[in-house]
Amino acid sequence: MMERFRRMTPPFFKGESDPILAESWLWETEKIFRAIWCAKEERVTLATYMLQECADVWWSSVLHTQFGDGAIEVVWAEFICLFRAKYIPEQVQDRMKQEFLTLTQGSMSVLEYEARFAELSKYAPHIVADERRKVKKFIMGLKPSLRMRLVALGHHSMEEALSAACMQEAEMEVYLEVKRASLKRPAFAFQWQDRKKKAPTF
Repeated sequence: MMERFRRMTPPFFKGESDPILAESWLWETEKIFRAIWCAKEERVTLATYMLQECADVWWSSVLHTQFGDGAIEVVWAEFICLFRAKYIPEQVQDRMKQEFLTLTQGSMSVLEYEARFAELSKYAPHIVADERRKVKKFIMGLKPSLRMRLVALGHHSMEEALSAACMQEAEMEVYLEVKRASLKRPAFAFQWQDRKKKAPTF
């Protein structure tokens, strides 16, 4: 299993103080576990193999003080709790959760908004666990012009909602480009017609 895991080029974690990096490492590592069908009892060994520097020192200390230098098995769910308590403090998780709950597209593109939505959604599992609630939250955070169109269409999965939002955004950009071009042409045409109407001077 270790060889299969390493072939997926899993990320290292050195104990950086940025909670987003810590959460991202955890997220990417779990994604690899799902891809290689890794059993839960093997996950702690594989994940902690990727810890370096400060993070490796921290985990060695935890094993020594809480798990008898590895004599006591550490289950994956327990590792996640310990890791988050160390590198993603509760107040940070609360702040990220609040940001997710109030997140709107604003000046972001649909893809930028979706990326931030996915990044913060990990802090609100009670919402993202329900696909319909997750989709509704995503749609309600879109710009009003996009939101109105997607609400009317009705979507039941994030894939459908994201695809539709990107399509609507592209159509709106084309429409606005055509409109901008059409606003320039009449002025030129008017000036040309105005010149033609002027009486010749002798």
